[in-house]
Formats: sequence, C-alpha cells, structure tokens
Amino acid sequence: MVTRRPIELTLIHTDTPEAYGEFPSLGLGKMTSFQQIQQTLTDLNLAVPASEAISDKPIDLRIYSPTVPDLTLIDLPGYIQIASMDQPDGLKEKIAALCDKYIREPNLILAVCAADVDLANSPALRASRKVDPLGLRTIGVVTKMDLVVPQQGRGILEGNRYPLHLGYVGVVCKPGTTLLGRKKDNVGEAVAKREENYFGKHRDVFGAGGGKSGLMVGTDTLRRRLMDVLESSMASSLHSITNAVQLELEEATYQFKVQYNDRRISAETYVAECVDLLKARFKEHAAQFSKPQVRERLKAMLDDKVMGVLEALYWGDKRTPELTGLVQDSKIKTGADVELYWKYKLEAASSLLTKSGVGRDSTALLADGLRALVDSITAGDPFTWHPGTSERIVQLSHGILRDRLGVAADQVENCIKPYKYMSEIEVQGNEWEAGRERAIALFENEMKMCGEKVGELRRKVGGSRRLNNLMNYVRSLETQEQERRERRLADAAAGDAPDDLPESYRYNPAQILDGMFAFGYRDLPLTLPVLSPTRLAVHRPTCHTQVATGRSEIQKMQGRSSEQCALP
Repeated sequence: MVTRRPIELTLIHTDTPEAYGEFPSLGLGKMTSFQQIQQTLTDLNLAVPASEAISDKPIDLRIYSPTVPDLTLIDLPGYIQIASMDQPDGLKEKIAALCDKYIREPNLILAVCAADVDLANSPALRASRKVDPLGLRTIGVVTKMDLVVPQQGRGILEGNRYPLHLGYVGVVCKPGTTLLGRKKDNVGEAVAKREENYFGKHRDVFGAGGGKSGLMVGTDTLRRRLMDVLESSMASSLHSITNAVQLELEEATYQFKVQYNDRRISAETYVAECVDLLKARFKEHAAQFSKPQVRERLKAMLDDKVMGVLEALYWGDKRTPELTGLVQDSKIKTGADVELYWKYKLEAASSLLTKSGVGRDSTALLADGLRALVDSITAGDPFTWHPGTSERIVQLSHGILRDRLGVAADQVENCIKPYKYMSEIEVQGNEWEAGRERAIALFENEMKMCGEKVGELRRKVGGSRRLNNLMNYVRSLETQEQERRERRLADAAAGDAPDDLPESYRYNPAQILDGMFAFGYRDLPLTLPVLSPTRLAVHRPTCHTQVATGRSEIQKMQGRSSEQCALP
C-alpha cells in the first residue's frame, strides 16, 4: 500500500515568489525541495508497522505557493476488496472505518475511480453513496483517461449511468515515458504536458475542456471546479452563520437588559460587580462551615473511623459472641476484672484511632469542602462567560488551601495532643450519657444497614430459602477448602503428590460472592446484641484509656471505651 496514513494537505496562497512546504508536527522547518517532501511522505508511510498496514494518525503537510489556492485536501488509503496474505485480517473494515470519518458532512468528496474499471465496481462511489445519496457534495475524478477510447471516456464523464450533481472530471495522472525521461521536466510538468496533448488531440470528443461548452477534463479544470464548489458552499452557509450570530446578539442584549436595566456600564464597574458578587456568594455559602456544621462533619468522620476500627478488630473475631456472657456475669464489676485478651483488644483499638492522623484527616475534610465550595461558586454566572477568570480563581484558592493544609493539620494535632496521651480523663455524668446515647444510635444504625443489605441480597437471589441454601453452600465450600488445605499439608509432609478435586459449578462466582457478603451482614447483627441499650445501662466505671481526640469527641469515645472496659 502506498498511502498508509491520511495525508492532510493544506494549500496556502502566498505572495512570496518561492514555494515551500512544512511538516508542523515534525519541526523540520521550510523545505524548498519537493523531492525531499516526497521522500519524507514516503518515509512516514513506510514507518507504519506491517502488522497494522494503516494508521489513523494523519500526516500534516502545508504547501505555501503563489500558484495554489487556499484549499485543504485529504488523501486517504484506497479501498480494497480482500486482504492479501501479508496484510492483517480486518484491513478492509479498518480502511472503510477510517474513510468514513473524513467523508462525513460538510466535507466535499473526491471519489477517485479509474476509467478502465466499471463505475459499478468503484468502492469510492459506493462509499460516497452511503453518506451522500443524492451526490450533492461528491465530485467524481476519473483517472487513466488515456487508457480507454475517447468515446468510452466521454460516456463516463457525461454521468448518465451514475449521475452526480457536481459532475465528473477526467484527468491523466501519469506522464509518458518519453516526457518523463527528459531531465529538464519534473513530474508535474510531464503530467501537465501529456494531459494537454491527449485532450487537445481529442478536442472533437471532449470539447474545449473547461466545462462550459464541453466536458470537464484536465487538472486545471478540476482545480477551478473545486474553488467554485467551495465558494458556493461557503456562500450558502453564510445565511446560517448570520442567523446564529444574530441570535447570540439578541440573547446578550436581553441579558444585559435584565441584569443592568439598560444602564451604561464600563469595564471597571463590571469587574467591580463581579468581585462583589463573588464575595456575596462566598459569604452566603460560608454558612455551611459554621461551628455546628463543622462539628457534625467531624463527628461523622470520626464515627466512620470508629466503625472501621471495630470492624477490623471485633466484627471478624470469633470470640466476639463471648461478650454477651461477660455482660451477664455478675462477678465482673470493673475493667480490672475483664480478661487480659479484651484489655489488649481495647488498647489496640485505641492505638489505631489515635495514630490514624485525626488532625490531618479533619483538616483535609474541611479543605475538600472549601474546594467544592469555590468550584460551585465559579460554576455559575457570570463566571461561566469568563472561563479564564474562573480557572484563575480556582487555581488561586486551591493553591492557598494546599499551602496552608500542612500548617493547619500540625496545629490541630498540637491542640488535641494533650488529650491523646492523658492516662485518665474525668467525664461529667451528662457528658457520659450523651456519649453513650450517641454510641447506641451509631450501633443501631449499623445494625439497620446490615439488615437492609441482607434484604437486598434476599430479593436478589429470590427469597430467604434460596439465600439460606446459598449460604450453606458457601459454608460447605469453606469446609472443603479447609480439608483440602490440611490434605495438601499432609501429602507434602509424606512426599506424595496432591490430588486435585474437581470444582463444583452449582453456583456461579457472582452468587458465591453474594453468599459471602450475606454471611458478613448477617453475622454482624448477631455480635451486636451485647451493645443494646438495656445492656449498656451499667455503672460508669473508672477507665484508663488513650482514646480521645478533642473535648467533644472525648465524651463520645470515653463513653464507648468505658463500655468496652466493663463489658468485654
């Protein structure tokens, strides 16, 4: 294949006497030798790997000359019927998809076809008919006119069998051997001479050749035809462009009347009003970051952290059901009577919470909220009409927050540091009660969400019976896996080869995953009855803990820690 990449050829008319070309994407500068340009095009096409055959990355070539019109041409790979042995499969479809990207409206189509091939078999005409059924923007370019008898060529150019609104243009693209052998003539001049000689010799068949009194033949006629079609297309689109501009002007006039009541406004007053509007919006939205709102956000974040710690240390512990027996044990009065295992568990949970970077996380939470606030403010009018200004405001605010984030996080950590390492914290009775009630509400909400998830899985699998069967199957798989692991260890110790058991396909992997989730959601509420309100109504013992992050959070966390000291 000669053309392996689309060549976007842009012709630019200039007043300079010397013609030259450029490859903007390559950065080679001005190239006055067109043989060098031709060699560069060949190298770029041959650079496409043979495994791909073609590439959709275009080659951008610009030609500056006083003898060319302002025009853009795109040379596409030719259609093929079947792929050869050295070409990849699917090459025909790949070429068709690439050409379809460029022949869409409003582009003009130059359907190139050979005169010695029946137009009914022309893939270019067939493709153009799909996107331009009436032929309103398709020009047929018939090459190799010198290979058929003039009368046959005339019949093709008349377009009686396959008419096109823009007509057909006949050209001769290859020079004769005698003309090409002359060293003085380049290829373009040789083609022009051969084309002129051929159509001049058969003027009685093709007419004058300019398209006015005869058929359209010759490269010069094709160039003039392209210019005429482009001028007509641009002239017809001016009306729609004018209407679009008029509508935009009317909309701008109406908005000006609504916002400024037709009063005179200067650039300075407009900028001042925009700044005042920015301040007013920021002040209005800043109410979302008052102390009560910030406190609630931080409490929600710390609640998530606490639940994450409990999930990591308690919910997956097989000894967690023992907490129910510990609560009912009348011998346990204080935290000192609890088993050492549960004390270590509580210390690990306290350590995970205090060392999780509460100051950094709380500062980042507020910084993210402020970023979202600035983004929402700049997303409205009039900043939507000034994207550069909106982008600068966002960049400036994000830069300030990014620079102050580390300092603010360190200050928060310094403020809560005394509470994190105090061995004993005194909590008032009302503070203890408020923390206990918040802990109860948090656990009840967790149980409620688990129940809702189990209900969703029950409806998904088709009822409680099917869900129970699925969970029993998952439990049997776990048992089989445990037995298989023990058998492998025994075989490895004995030096025998392990026996692979056949896999079971009773349920698909997605259903098995649902069953595993159902186990987690259903087992969690079974471990939570120990934390019910009736069993939390115990005496507040003396508890030595490091679980505290601030005065308000100390109350909540001290309540939970004391409960765990007395219960486990």
